[in-house]
Amino acid sequence: MLKRDKQEKKILDVDASMQGTLVFKDLVNLRINGSFEGKLDTKGWLAIGENASVHADIRGDEIVIGGKLTGNITASNSLKVLSTAHIVGDIITPSLSVDEGAVIHGRCQMLTGKGNVFNVEELAGYLEVEVANILDWANSGKIPAFKEGNDWKFERPKIEEWIAKEKTK
Repeated sequence: MLKRDKQEKKILDVDASMQGTLVFKDLVNLRINGSFEGKLDTKGWLAIGENASVHADIRGDEIVIGGKLTGNITASNSLKVLSTAHIVGDIITPSLSVDEGAVIHGRCQMLTGKGNVFNVEELAGYLEVEVANILDWANSGKIPAFKEGNDWKFERPKIEEWIAKEKTK
């Protein structure tokens, strides 16, 4: 167990070689110490250990990278990159911490409004769809949005609700 925020939390600690898609719909504290290839979609805390080798696009709330990662990262709350990390891929997060010695090859996009409001490009990156799709959905009312001047804006909580509702269709 790991002491965090003065509360003890159970951690699913995986030291194995795995391939595929892992999706956690409920909160989980996951640490990967082995190798993983595929796609990782988590709610909660995700850590890629110092000896881990991951080839995957990953999405999570709070992410800590200490090992080798090839793939894109979307952290809805925060991303911490440790000094031992080597990342090849793009990053989207409202909060980024990078320790000295870490290596990052890719683009980093910090979300506006501390992650609470997306513009069109940020939402397209977050949802991994084309900007044209976002504009079509906003113009047709298929996605919760509001106009700020001539620009569409998207509130994170409403987008999260919309995503959850769309997944159940």
